[in-house]
Amino acid sequence: MQETGKFTPTTKYVVKAKFEVEGVVEKPDVIGAIFGQTEGLFGPELDLRELQKSGRLGRISIRLESKNDRTTGEITIPSSLDKASTAIIAAAVESVDRIGPCNAKITLEPMQDERDEKRQAIMSKAKQILQGWMVEATPSTDELIREVTEAVRPADVIKFGPEELPAGPEVSSSGSVILVEGRADVINLLKCGIKNVIGIEGTKIPKTIIELSKTKEVTAFLDGDRGGDLILKELMQVAELDWVARAPTGKEVEDLTPKEVMRCLRERVQAGKKAEPTPLPPAPPQPQFILDAVQELKETLEAITFDEHGTPKSRMPVSELADKLKESEGVHALVFDGIVTQRLLDIAEEKKIAIIVGERISNVVKKPANMRILTFQEVRQA
Repeated sequence: MQETGKFTPTTKYVVKAKFEVEGVVEKPDVIGAIFGQTEGLFGPELDLRELQKSGRLGRISIRLESKNDRTTGEITIPSSLDKASTAIIAAAVESVDRIGPCNAKITLEPMQDERDEKRQAIMSKAKQILQGWMVEATPSTDELIREVTEAVRPADVIKFGPEELPAGPEVSSSGSVILVEGRADVINLLKCGIKNVIGIEGTKIPKTIIELSKTKEVTAFLDGDRGGDLILKELMQVAELDWVARAPTGKEVEDLTPKEVMRCLRERVQAGKKAEPTPLPPAPPQPQFILDAVQELKETLEAITFDEHGTPKSRMPVSELADKLKESEGVHALVFDGIVTQRLLDIAEEKKIAIIVGERISNVVKKPANMRILTFQEVRQA
């Protein structure tokens, strides 16, 4: 015969005891003996019936078996009392020496702390959760290395035009292109972050190059040897070059360091000029709103955007300019007390801004063909 005791949600401890009875008894006999022989021992505060009514003791569970005129079994009592009170109840149960008409012996087993079991279960589950979390959320070393490598890896060489010329991915979208002699030169410039580059691949100028020179600002960036001289001579005859940059004498573009590449492009000269670049002619007179903005923004570190009618659209600190410009629409002109950088020009080109006026211009590589870029000084001198 068996009954399962019901533990209360607040059970802290479990009293367990084994019993032996010299005769055959049933469960009601055992429960009756426990209640009867402990009643009144310690007053109403520790009376089993009162404790059960208040929920501080759970239902007494009895498991027993009768065999050969003897009955053995187990008593289970869940308790939400404190340790001291639970210990008194346990001792009182163990003092029962008769069950029904028979002699009996009750022996306590070690006390169980239900909260220990619950804590152990929680800790075990927490370890599983943490382990799974760490495995899923923490990238492996290989993943970290791969992510960093992808971020710095140069863009892939693409094939451009019917001749399948080696090129960077921004030749079509950029307003300017840089012509180099071959595939190795293209790869080197891509490593420097220059993506509007295309290779000629030979001394005969491909038709694709000729067509590009009609619609884009073209810089020829050639080796510093006789081969570069010959290619430049032919380019000048069949294409519309704007600028010429050369590797140092005796060096090839493919062998230049990033620092050397940037210096050569900064020192480019106008096509047909052999000397240092001549100063640009004074800028034409600017609209009054541009002149007023340059005067107003001097030494403020602020920027103003204008629509095509010269009406101010927004004003902001230069530190927020790049982010705000990405979100803007309908901007025709931008005047700001700061440095015109390549990043800013790329954003402005995407937003189709026609005029940019800054305090000064950094060493940019790509200048959008359809954009007028001026400094404060150029505006004042116009």
